Amino acid sequence: MTAATADRQRRIAAIRRFNRFYTRQLGVLRKNFLDSPYSLAEARVLYEIASGQTPTASEIGRALDLDAGYLSRTLRNFERRGLIARKPSPRDARQSRLVLTGRGRRIFAPLQRRSQRQAGDMLGKLSAGEQARLVAAMATIEGLIETPAAVRPAPRGTFVLRTPRPGDFGWIVKRHAELYAQEYGWTAPFEGVCAQIVADFVNKHDAGRERCWIAEMDGKNVGSIMLAKETEKVARIRLLLVDPKARGLGLGARLTDECIRFARWAGYKKITLWTHRVLTVARHIYQQAGFKLKRSERHRSWGRPVVSEHWNLVL
Repeated sequence: MTAATADRQRRIAAIRRFNRFYTRQLGVLRKNFLDSPYSLAEARVLYEIASGQTPTASEIGRALDLDAGYLSRTLRNFERRGLIARKPSPRDARQSRLVLTGRGRRIFAPLQRRSQRQAGDMLGKLSAGEQARLVAAMATIEGLIETPAAVRPAPRGTFVLRTPRPGDFGWIVKRHAELYAQEYGWTAPFEGVCAQIVADFVNKHDAGRERCWIAEMDGKNVGSIMLAKETEKVARIRLLLVDPKARGLGLGARLTDECIRFARWAGYKKITLWTHRVLTVARHIYQQAGFKLKRSERHRSWGRPVVSEHWNLVL
């Protein structure tokens, strides 16, 4: 066995050891999850339905990577017990959206509390500094495992999302300044605002609760977005950008969805953002994602009169 092969085997053993450790910590191998009447898979299905997103069965199957037959039997069982109900989708009458009934919410509530308590007990054994290290390490694991699949070479003309590399934050500022000057006539102070946002994000970065995504197509950067911590309960979307060569592919919506997904995972209660009325495409993306316009104000900045807007999404 070569040294490289031996080293790889040690790493594989370490991953398997960690998997055994973590499944034991969470108790996922027990017949019933968190002393409830449900298995882990059943509890996860209930959690997806309780998320407030009124998912379809196919969306749950994709999110949890569940066998379609198993999921169908689980959902029928939940319906028989009066835990869930199906509602016609307003967008497609052929599809049904799943929601918890009143009985389902009452049954799910203690499961949610036990899960919260389990995580709280785990953190309670650690100091504040150790808790921060743990959350950052978990974010690192998630990012490293998800990123390789996300950045595999894609067919020409399609985009992939990845974490920033050296030089990407400078590119975000540069490309914002170039595009907004070309398309809206916004002058140098706007570039300064972008530079300050990026500097604050980089210098105060909280790895466990903040993320930046770079969109790449044919080996070139074509988009970006940041999710920054505003408060412990509120996150802020910053610097959504889609390059002209990548427009029309749904990239802006995908970047926004990534922020929302991560914000929920990180435990935020609300996402806020600041945009401008002239940015009609971005406004449409936010509306489609469920954001609500809270207030607007007129001012003259960057050489042009503008109407700025503040939007919120309750998670």
